[in-house]
Amino acid sequence: MAAKKVITVFGATGAQGGGLVRAICADTNSEFTARAVTRDVNSDKAKALAKLGAEVVYGDLSDSASVHKALKGAYGAFFVTFFWAHFNPEQEKAEAAVFAKAAKEEGIKHAIWSTLEDTRELVPLHDNRMPTLKEIYKVPHFDAKGESNKLFTEAGVPTTFLHASFYWDNFIYFGAGPKRGADGKLALTLPIGEAKMAGIGSEDISKCAYGVFKNPQKHTGEYVGVAGEHLTGQQMADAMGKALGEPVTYNKVSADVYRSFGFPGADELGNMFQIYDEFEEKMNDLRDVKASKDLNPELKNFEQWLSLNAKKIPLE
Repeated sequence: MAAKKVITVFGATGAQGGGLVRAICADTNSEFTARAVTRDVNSDKAKALAKLGAEVVYGDLSDSASVHKALKGAYGAFFVTFFWAHFNPEQEKAEAAVFAKAAKEEGIKHAIWSTLEDTRELVPLHDNRMPTLKEIYKVPHFDAKGESNKLFTEAGVPTTFLHASFYWDNFIYFGAGPKRGADGKLALTLPIGEAKMAGIGSEDISKCAYGVFKNPQKHTGEYVGVAGEHLTGQQMADAMGKALGEPVTYNKVSADVYRSFGFPGADELGNMFQIYDEFEEKMNDLRDVKASKDLNPELKNFEQWLSLNAKKIPLE
């Protein structure tokens, strides 16, 4: 019996990476086995992955030697960064450079780079329809990833460029869910106008990534966008109201108003939502629901996701 091919998964205790490790381990007929990379191999999340059958190894993106070691002998690799840990696009680009160099030198046969659009190709820095942030970005957590795509291409790493959608999990963990007003009623506040925004559950992003690994001939060198559904703010509010058992109003605000809210990252997220609004067709064309379903037959739409997760959404 041939040995299984190792897929090294960075961010293995995070949303995307953890989901991919679980997807690989859950498939008893898989030709792959998961090597889960984490900075703390003794964390509860790391131990849970080990119990599923993953090989758990140490790796830190600030330590390039550990990245090389984690990739040693692997067939494939899933590369992801987490901007919200530091809010630093320069750090994201540096981490991507470490990934690309190590992937090339360790002979990775198929990499998935979890990336996003460089929004400056849509809204140049001189375009004042939205503010320029950190002097050289429009949406830093998009732009730094998109700018880094070329690192993998120039290094000659066989790469699939995976574009996620808005995480519906943000309604649970990122404070993006409906809030109760002074009148006691719930309202979902988003600056996306009447546009349909691509969204997906984080676990489904990971299952789509697994689908990409299973068909490298089709997807290597491709830009693959994933989504569970394209929905307006009103449609999301209505679905939430149904799942929560009480009405949720869609509070449609402008991107300028959203940027003024003042929480960490409000200006960045205001710009991001404005991109989803003004470039609805372009963003959604890439994030194709049918193609995502082909990659992940278990793909959930928003109503299905809410049936499992609505009660986790904090409402106060």
